[in-house]
Amino acid sequence: MLPRPDYARLLPLYLAQALATGAATVSTMLASLVMAQLGQEPLSGLPSTLQSVAGAVSAALFGALMLRRGRKLGLGGAFVLGAAGAFLGFAGAKTGLTPAFLAGALLLGAAQGGFQQARYAAAESVPARVRGLALGVLMLMSVFGSVLMHLFGPQLAQLGHSLQTSVEVTGWLAAAGLLLVSAALIGFWQPAGPQALEGPAPAAPAQPAGWRHTLRQPGVAGAVVAVAVSQTVMVALMSLTPLRAHHLGLGHGPVSELVTGHIAGMFAFGLLTGPLIDRLGLRFGFASGAALLVLAAATSWPATTLGCCSACSRLGWGGIWSR
Repeated sequence: MLPRPDYARLLPLYLAQALATGAATVSTMLASLVMAQLGQEPLSGLPSTLQSVAGAVSAALFGALMLRRGRKLGLGGAFVLGAAGAFLGFAGAKTGLTPAFLAGALLLGAAQGGFQQARYAAAESVPARVRGLALGVLMLMSVFGSVLMHLFGPQLAQLGHSLQTSVEVTGWLAAAGLLLVSAALIGFWQPAGPQALEGPAPAAPAQPAGWRHTLRQPGVAGAVVAVAVSQTVMVALMSLTPLRAHHLGLGHGPVSELVTGHIAGMFAFGLLTGPLIDRLGLRFGFASGAALLVLAAATSWPATTLGCCSACSRLGWGGIWSR
């Protein structure tokens, strides 16, 4: 188990990531419904595509920033960027400007490329033997933001009514607020120094290794492919499932429960999968996660298996991303 001081020190990081991940994931899942409301249902998958591409590009930029200036500054900047993107998305959707909504989705995706690196900050803050557990706790905390959005669904609906817009659009405004709270919380986080970990700190390389050198390291290329494929499959299924549920006649309440359940499945089992992968190894996590994602894709269309699709996609993603 993690020592008690580590939990106390990591709490602001965990809370900030919980709110940010929940807010951003809910916004991503609702984006397909927003596009349908804007009269652009044939392009309902475009926001999630833009977010994935922007996140992939920005991850390297935020990573370089964090190497130079530290995790704290990089994560704080990512949260602020995400808040700006979510607000722009809200404003674009409310005024019926699809390009503005897509621009907001792009900025929110770019921000995710930064604040998703909080998992590395958590892993760097604990001894190697419990890193899976630390990441599992971080993933479990990420459910909190989604549950918060779900619990305040009636209030969001009232706010949307007063703003003369839908609850799905109002969700983007709520996401902007939660991301600003995350930016404030990260200011209270104190990163661990090398003395807090077991053993001597690893020596820094004389110069940063290039991406070709990095990919030639044992296990790196396979891990990159596994993470990329799992993210692609999960985002596609995650973003289109609410629209599919809407087509089946489900209202906002059941769709909100579906979204919350999906995010809970993605992150809540991290407390189990993290220690399990610590014990059984990365290959077990990759293989089991891939099998579950294949099953999710196979059950994505029939209405009777939509729940199975959602469960398998979130569990498969969690197995691959828990280390």
